[in-house]
Amino acid sequence: QVQLIASGGGLVQTGGSLRLSCTISGRTPGNFAMAWFRQAPGEEREFVAAISPSGISTSHADSVKGRFTISRDTAKNTVYLQLNSLQPDDTAVYYCAARPVWFSTRSQDYTDWGQGTQVTVSS
Repeated sequence: QVQLIASGGGLVQTGGSLRLSCTISGRTPGNFAMAWFRQAPGEEREFVAAISPSGISTSHADSVKGRFTISRDTAKNTVYLQLNSLQPDDTAVYYCAARPVWFSTRSQDYTDWGQGTQVTVSS
């Protein structure tokens, strides 16, 4: 089990950028794959991006490819999500999540979740 603390959300205009961070602590954080999901009001939680424990393998949802980038700094036990060219449809609460070893695009596969950070994009 690990503990996750997400930060970096905020209010930004269309076309703007943000960088979200998720700090991992607890038992062997380096063994965990990480992901970002988001949930807009009245919508289901959706996959955004995921990264392997080593940081070598990543996956991004089609809706964010070319705009968002997931990365991790293993020395700092931190995962980042760089959000560029933000659009109003990107407005949501963004959650980081962890699961042992292999990453997944399914939220039900993740065992530990952060508290969420709000991203609001104004038009």
